[in-house]
Amino acid sequence: MSGPGVGFEYPSKAVSWCKRDLLLFAQSIGCKAEELHFLYELHPNFTPFPTYPLALSFKLDSSDVVDFYAAQKSVAIPGVPVFDPARVVDGQRRIEFFKQLPTSSEGKKFESRTKVVGVYDKGRPGSVVETQTDIVDAANNDVYSRIHTSSFYVNQGNWGGPKGPATQNFPPPKDKKPDAVFENQTTPETPLLYRLNGDYNPLHADPEPGKKMGFGGVIIHGLYSWNWACHGLLQHLGGSDPANIKEYQARFASPVRGGDQLVASAWKTGEIKDGWEEIRFQVQIEGGKVVLSNGRALMKCVGPALQNKL
Repeated sequence: MSGPGVGFEYPSKAVSWCKRDLLLFAQSIGCKAEELHFLYELHPNFTPFPTYPLALSFKLDSSDVVDFYAAQKSVAIPGVPVFDPARVVDGQRRIEFFKQLPTSSEGKKFESRTKVVGVYDKGRPGSVVETQTDIVDAANNDVYSRIHTSSFYVNQGNWGGPKGPATQNFPPPKDKKPDAVFENQTTPETPLLYRLNGDYNPLHADPEPGKKMGFGGVIIHGLYSWNWACHGLLQHLGGSDPANIKEYQARFASPVRGGDQLVASAWKTGEIKDGWEEIRFQVQIEGGKVVLSNGRALMKCVGPALQNKL
């Protein structure tokens, strides 16, 4: 694929984490007391929740608060306009799992390596930047996970760039009851906890950026809902076992505000390849808009987990 910025590689960035980071992440996305292997560092099977690598692309190797805007401005993509990071929201995320992260990066050097896949001009609504980020063991170049990101820069289009390809859609099956339904009551404090994982975008704490972007105030991280839904799928269909999910994705369709009740519905398709079944899902605000669409995961469906005892 060719086009403005395609193939551009950002400088590699060191990433690091400790057990406490994993505990915080699991707590912030709704892991339950019966899932102690995500929530208790002394559990014999203690392990990172599978989607934690995505948090590393924000946290990097910092153990303190990150200046979100400064970090986003660090490197310009050649051949495209300089976009304003104060007006960016997530479009879609997909993650592929290759190897489970260790419970700490101590003693190893891990890197986040990102390259541009496409930059698309969507006219007046804005522009889309698609990237691929690998979390890599720098010593041997082993890739632990691969994150495909679509970022939407609000009202920053009409620069004459390509419109981009049509996106592939994965709608829920028609006329079929969901195989799993799970809910979550968010609060105004939900984004204030989730941001401690490293995503310090002021949009999720300060009302002013959201007002300027037309959201009316603070909105919850799209990645909170995204990670929460992945946890629900793994909990209800995959036995809370990270080995039972291979790939996961969803599109960010509408904003979520603190106090909204989230309802996720998931369908098993029966389409199985090499032991992995395709799951379709969506998340909506109770009685209202869909907030995560295009939901798809590849899983080994074993049902809910039994209580995880020491």
